[in-house]
Amino acid sequence: MPEGDGYDYKIEAKAYTASSSGASVSAAESPDQELYHSKSWWTTYVFSQDAKYIGIQYICAATAIAILGLVLSVLMRVQLAYPGLNVLDPSTYYQAITMHGMIMVIFFLTALFLGGFGNFLIPLMCGARDMVFPYVNMMSFWIFLLSLLVLVASYLVPGGPTGAGWTLYPPQVITAGTPGNLWGLVLMLVSIVLFVVGFTMGGLNYVITVLQARTRGMTLMRMPLSVWGIFVATIIALLAFPALLVGGLMLLLDTVLGTSFYMPAIIATSNFGNEVSTEGGSPLLFQHLFWFFGHPEVYIVALPAFGIVSDLISVHARRNIFGYRMMVWAIVAIAALSFIVWAHHMYIAGFTPWFGFFFASTTLMIAIPTGIKMYNWLLTLWRGNIRFTVPMLFALAFFITFLNGGLTGMFMGNVGTDIALSDTYFVVAHFHFTIGIAPVLVVFGAVYHWFPLATGRMLNEGLGKIHFWITFVGAYMIYFPMHYQGLQGVPRRYFEMYNSSQASSSGLNEFITIVTIVVALSQLIFFYNIIYSARAGKKAKKNPWDANSLEWQTPEMPPKHGNWGRTLPVVYRWPYDFNVPGASKDYIPQNVSPSQARGAKAERT
Repeated sequence: MPEGDGYDYKIEAKAYTASSSGASVSAAESPDQELYHSKSWWTTYVFSQDAKYIGIQYICAATAIAILGLVLSVLMRVQLAYPGLNVLDPSTYYQAITMHGMIMVIFFLTALFLGGFGNFLIPLMCGARDMVFPYVNMMSFWIFLLSLLVLVASYLVPGGPTGAGWTLYPPQVITAGTPGNLWGLVLMLVSIVLFVVGFTMGGLNYVITVLQARTRGMTLMRMPLSVWGIFVATIIALLAFPALLVGGLMLLLDTVLGTSFYMPAIIATSNFGNEVSTEGGSPLLFQHLFWFFGHPEVYIVALPAFGIVSDLISVHARRNIFGYRMMVWAIVAIAALSFIVWAHHMYIAGFTPWFGFFFASTTLMIAIPTGIKMYNWLLTLWRGNIRFTVPMLFALAFFITFLNGGLTGMFMGNVGTDIALSDTYFVVAHFHFTIGIAPVLVVFGAVYHWFPLATGRMLNEGLGKIHFWITFVGAYMIYFPMHYQGLQGVPRRYFEMYNSSQASSSGLNEFITIVTIVVALSQLIFFYNIIYSARAGKKAKKNPWDANSLEWQTPEMPPKHGNWGRTLPVVYRWPYDFNVPGASKDYIPQNVSPSQARGAKAERT
């Protein structure tokens, strides 16, 4: 974006569409708002208030911390396969588990989907100039970056990072003998607090922009499903993160001041080296607070993935999304149900069987709207003109992988089977299929799809397909055998299997580890493709995928500051008018009026 482009852009509020056919559109509801203009290179590219640049900053920062998480996972796998090498000692192994889990679930996937794709896509897809609070949006990224620095700084303090597992269960996380039980834990909790503060600043921006800054004609039921997924996931996060924030703050007080929110009377904790008696605390309280956040967190990641996959499938299959309204209400239903299933993570915590019955029932209920989405994706593909582009391959891989993860989730949701499989590698396989591999496949598909919009250049298709097949097949070769290990009873979080009944799985561990190393190294193909294509890749034509949504209809590509030139677009239809009978092309963009598409028998939206 040029520093001084000469345009006097304004943010315009949404307006009401008077007719469902889009034949007439009323004037804007609110006065225009002045759009911030950068004054220097620093305010254009570093301390940027442009949502597109902030989104790219989020993606880069989240990817950087994810590389650390990936390296930790490879080291853990090498330790499991070849314990004689002593790559990690017990303390370092448990610190690696804790950091890997926390990085990947919260600091990578949540930040990337909501902060990254949310910032990049929401204003463009809604026809807005920018987020409604650009300065607050900029601050949200820098607070997120600060949280990453605090997290990584735990490797520099005495004792290193906390090694209690990414769920941070007390009293183990605080008591002596646990790696990083003081400074490592303090920095972990401070980084979480900073992350929640930064996300809240960004999340309010996403919600208000969707509700108040849509362009004229962009009704809620004309928004792309990517926006719906990010929008609803943000609302979930705004309601769920306070539980994590409060739980973390009380754990911080137990650690630093010796309070007894979670510490039972039989435990003595250390207050900077001083023994402190505790009484009356409940470790189960933290588990409830953590999982009240923790299970909605699954859908904070999954719902944006659902929305993005819906758009990828529709565009690359040249078919209108099947059951659009049903898909929207399924997203809303999943969001609502996600708040009443949290205790299925606590079946072995010892509460009454009636609680187990209730949470098993709600867990199975949430499969209904999820199943609706699966069927609708399948019916969207049915008789479509499917183009097996790289984004489409990743979207199809997500469909298969999330389906597999959901089926194994049926075992984890039922009390009897969950108790038997709890803390085994079956849980590791299920969790990674559902909330690890499946969302990452969507991330790759989204990057290949929207890379031309961000850079004006295409990624290399051949390298993309090599990257896809190694990643997809490799992921199954890693995690499918873990289901078998779990059924054998192999426990997770053991740093070696010598002289145990699980030693027979050592050969399988070696196989999994070798594949893990291959898949990890194959990601270099992806990064090479990104760096090379951004500088010397084939120039993309405008709207290279022949999509309908507004982000591809900007006057210039990549979009300039303010997105839309002097005039905001007007929306006349939904973003899924593909292969409409009577139309001159196999797609009709959202900003094409009925008079420009005479003869097209498009669905009224």
